Amino acid sequence: MSELDASQPSVFDGLNHIQLAELRTDHAGELGAVWIYRGILFVTKDEELRKFAKEHLAAESQHFRFFQEGLPKAYQSLLSPLWKIAGWMLGAVPAFFGRNAVYATIDAVETFVVQHYEEQLNIMPTGLRVVLERFMHEEGDHRDEAAAKSRSKNQLRWWRKIVRGGSALAVRASRHL
Repeated sequence: MSELDASQPSVFDGLNHIQLAELRTDHAGELGAVWIYRGILFVTKDEELRKFAKEHLAAESQHFRFFQEGLPKAYQSLLSPLWKIAGWMLGAVPAFFGRNAVYATIDAVETFVVQHYEEQLNIMPTGLRVVLERFMHEEGDHRDEAAAKSRSKNQLRWWRKIVRGGSALAVRASRHL
């Protein structure tokens, strides 16, 4: 069985409330990420951005499926409709402004996500830690690709702060709802 086979009973069994709450934040975040790329694809006709969004959507969809299929329904975020809307807007709005805005957004989101996964690793059992590390590295690759394509880290500094702040707020809310 693959390390991403969330149907393995042992992967999510025996977790404590804190671990499950953290995994709820991951479920919510990956759902939001799927909708970020859907928002980009809805708005842009730019072939470079469409290719970028399609490739990243495939990875984020795989991450989301892992949590959707494995995390007990009682521990999935009650705010999922909000995360879909917020994600879609976080993809669509920058897409109206072009590549640099999209890349700055993805760089900011993925910078936050990598840090968030990193903070979770020490509290997870080995099986989940392996999966989260894989996801963390893939998100880091997304961040690095977006950063390389972005014209400047100094541009849109205010937007990056808003994105990171919104991501932090979403994590806090998802831990509880």
